[in-house]
Amino acid sequence: MPVPPSNLDPKIAERLKRSADGLVPAIAQQYDTGEVLMLAWMNDEALHRTLTTGRCTYWSRSRREYWVKGESSGHQQWVKSVALDCDGDAILVKVDQVGAACHTGDRTCWDADVLDAVVGERPGS
Repeated sequence: MPVPPSNLDPKIAERLKRSADGLVPAIAQQYDTGEVLMLAWMNDEALHRTLTTGRCTYWSRSRREYWVKGESSGHQQWVKSVALDCDGDAILVKVDQVGAACHTGDRTCWDADVLDAVVGERPGS
């Protein structure tokens, strides 16, 4: 799928590895505690808006439109830093989260469904 027009810096755009629908997963993390808050999706323009406005902008796959986190709910995300992973196929946005990050009203999207798992131990510890 061709990448829709965007104002994203071409040097950043050429580094992105997008899904077939032109999206890159974006993890939002609380900047001061390291708490992982949510996963959403960005295309080039959503990343551009995030980089240039100080607010997280995502692409809604279900509504097929941009959304600024907290615009309607008041649960805003204020950008502190943005990084690409080594492969350019994921974005990490460190934010100052106001209120809940999850659409369910939970602080994070990982509060409610912790799975049972064997806990590994590093050898020699």
